[in-house]
Amino acid sequence: MTDPSGIDPLVEGPRTRLRALHPSEYRTVFAWYNDPELVSPFDRFSLDTFEGFVQDVESASDDPRSLAPRFVIERREDGRLLGLLGHFTPHPVLSTVEVWYVMGAREERGKGYGSEAVRLLVDHLFRVLPIERVGAVCDAENVPSVHLLERVGLSLEGTLHRALFHHAVWHDVRVYGVTRSAWASRPTSA
Repeated sequence: MTDPSGIDPLVEGPRTRLRALHPSEYRTVFAWYNDPELVSPFDRFSLDTFEGFVQDVESASDDPRSLAPRFVIERREDGRLLGLLGHFTPHPVLSTVEVWYVMGAREERGKGYGSEAVRLLVDHLFRVLPIERVGAVCDAENVPSVHLLERVGLSLEGTLHRALFHHAVWHDVRVYGVTRSAWASRPTSA
């Protein structure tokens, strides 16, 4: 099924779909990606140029280590862009992929769209990649992200103490993950 943007979705859930960014959406997604109020409360932040952003997005599929946004989160009901997400291979030897996400539409946070989108992405990654684990990391103080990862079905695997420096303070980082077998055996309502 083609979505309103004319781009075939990667995957669809009950309320959201994940799909590639369309060039007409680059400015919107770039604004979210470069918004310090969205990104910097719980992560390191640096401004990117629009040209660099476009180059990174358009080359991401050829680079497993790319941190560029790979997909948008779109509400199925009306095609509204809600956020963006991506995945990357953090280490060339390990059989794991890390996921990340940003809910750009602030007024749509806390409604389950992000959880559904991350769940769809994890399903997709296990379906198409020969990996054994999908993980995510987040600032230990980022309570909404902690709840999202736990709600989706990733388990807390540990804490990296004082591993992230931003806002002139060292922060602990929580490490979450799920193995292929654990993901396959989780309750489907998770």
